[in-house]
Amino acid sequence: MSVPRMDGGGRAERYDLVFRARRVVTAAGEVARCIAVRDGTIVAIEPLEAALVGDIVVELEDDEVLLPGLVDSHVHVNEPGRTEWEGFASATRAAAAGGVTTIVDMPLNSIPPTTTVDALEVKRKAAADQAFVDVGFWGGAVPDNLADLRGLHDAGVFGFKCFLLHSGVDEFPHLEPDQLEAAMREIASFGALMIVHAEDSHAIDRAVSPHGEDYDGFLRSRPRGAENLAIATVIELARWTGARTHILHLSSSDAIPMIRSARRDGVRLSVETCPHYLTFTAEEVADGATQFKCCPPIREADNREELWRGLTHGDIDLVVSDHSPCTPELKRLDVGDFGLAWGGIASLQLGLPAVWTEARRRGHTLVDVVRWMAEGPADQTGLLHKGRVALGGDADLCVFAPDQAFVVDPARLHHKNPVSAYAGRPLAGVVRSTWLAGTRVDIDAEPRGRLLRRGLR
Repeated sequence: MSVPRMDGGGRAERYDLVFRARRVVTAAGEVARCIAVRDGTIVAIEPLEAALVGDIVVELEDDEVLLPGLVDSHVHVNEPGRTEWEGFASATRAAAAGGVTTIVDMPLNSIPPTTTVDALEVKRKAAADQAFVDVGFWGGAVPDNLADLRGLHDAGVFGFKCFLLHSGVDEFPHLEPDQLEAAMREIASFGALMIVHAEDSHAIDRAVSPHGEDYDGFLRSRPRGAENLAIATVIELARWTGARTHILHLSSSDAIPMIRSARRDGVRLSVETCPHYLTFTAEEVADGATQFKCCPPIREADNREELWRGLTHGDIDLVVSDHSPCTPELKRLDVGDFGLAWGGIASLQLGLPAVWTEARRRGHTLVDVVRWMAEGPADQTGLLHKGRVALGGDADLCVFAPDQAFVVDPARLHHKNPVSAYAGRPLAGVVRSTWLAGTRVDIDAEPRGRLLRRGLR
């Protein structure tokens, strides 16, 4: 017979919220547990039969698993300036619907980009009172803001993003290798993180120009070699400068051996990939299907399987969305021209089921998915109180039905624009509820998300 916990006065200890679940993903694996929450924090993790008393008690169904809320550290919200593409209200609704409880916003494609402290404050003001999940911010590293990097760091950005080729928007110019080295030396002096869109501009300039409906032609315009060359450059700069460095949206599996070698040498390097690189293959992209255009591109089936092997062996640390939406007109579905269409895939709401669908086919478990999509991004950003079901952690949680299937209907997604490469695709796994700091997220009610700063809880 289970005995309730007692407080100092001999009364049964009472919590704000108690979850009882036969399946909870914790540091111990997938186990049966009773989870207690007080003031938004997990304060007790006990065997399922523990008689914990809560003002609210949530009993999970047999087909449900309690997961930590996911952390998506690669999201383009685009507000202010391009709010018609996406915005904080729509993006964070989509995040909550997809089991994501924390996002970190990229410094572009908003106007102004987040390259100065003043621009960061503009971004924060835009996000305030609109966020349904917690939101942090990356700063940007561009040619003329070397003197701004320390100020942005002190203002709480989680690190600095740069491009090694044209970013797609003129207000966020790319860095040449000597400029990247200078920026990395600067941020190494105060322990910050550089995150890099690694495609070599000169290699891309010499590749074929993308145009028309031919996906194979678009693929040749963004060759693996351009990505491999840029990653090699980044690795050596990280080695020389000692800066913590992160490779964004790895699509070329060719780069995995040199990533592994660099880490063996002690280079402080982490790597992410994205659900679309783990799901789609170049062979299945129809001519004119510009909803699949992204940069770097979706590559061949053998490349996809090598990325999965990289995840399995720990060469790739995390999986995040690179949610990069735009209006339907900018996708140029009317003409299907890969040269004209905006490159980016909107998947913030779909990342968890997309990855789970492919992961379980390959023998992976939800413990693996949580490591890639919750723990990994939380560790990357220093949000160690997020991304895990653990004592003292934020009670950011997701109730997930892994065996429930659905077919993606873009009209039912919460992204601002109903354009999705996943349209019509059957996926496994449905998010039935999302909890932020111990409160169930209601996307039709008042937003309760917080704006996060690096180093502050």
